[in-house]
Amino acid sequence: MTQSENTSRARYDDEISLVELASTFLRRRRVFYVVFVVTMLAGLVYAILAPAKYEYVSLVKVAEKGSGEYLDEPSSVMAQLENHWVPELEAAYRAEHEKKLQFGVAFANPKDTGLIRLVTEATAAQAETVDRIHGELMGRLEKTQIVGVSNLRAKLNKRIESLDATVEMLQGAEDTGASMALAIEQLASLENELASIESVELLVVSRQSADPIGPAKVLIVTLAGVLGLLAGIFLAFFAEFAALVRDQMTDA
Repeated sequence: MTQSENTSRARYDDEISLVELASTFLRRRRVFYVVFVVTMLAGLVYAILAPAKYEYVSLVKVAEKGSGEYLDEPSSVMAQLENHWVPELEAAYRAEHEKKLQFGVAFANPKDTGLIRLVTEATAAQAETVDRIHGELMGRLEKTQIVGVSNLRAKLNKRIESLDATVEMLQGAEDTGASMALAIEQLASLENELASIESVELLVVSRQSADPIGPAKVLIVTLAGVLGLLAGIFLAFFAEFAALVRDQMTDA
């Protein structure tokens, strides 16, 4: 026999055929059955016992200056909510209860609107905490917006008073027609801007969805089945490998 034939035969002897794989799996099929059944049962129990989750939504309309302009852009308001106030409330909750807040708050701004949605997925048992967190966030936002609107109105009123004084002064002077017309026009514009201011509105606070949104029980059982299948096959071959290693160590 030539050297190339010996090398080919050695390489062939090291290969594992599909028949050997199948026979190995059949020898360890009980391991596969046990792992698969246990995993499926665990997934089924979790799907049955896992509490249903609901979506809790709060909705606020930010203050407007008029003409489609907002006192603060919704994007900047959401940034303050997400990066400043939510971490503060999470830290306060951790300090009070010595554990992490079990849910998060997501924010969204429907396109071309001044609306901001606060959304939380939580169980019914967590509804009271969700309501408190959403209420605190909405309260802080409302207070900030009210202060901003008050400051804007005060600024406009001051400018209106100044223009009123200017108009009164021009009424007693000569050749002031153009200046008077300009002042009256600016005064009307400011008064219109003042009248068009819309304050913040809290439209919905922590409203629970009518139907649960999760967990998806069918998906959980399906994933458990896939995981049990893969884990069972792996552990069946691993059990065969462990048995071979044990036999070699015993013979040695």
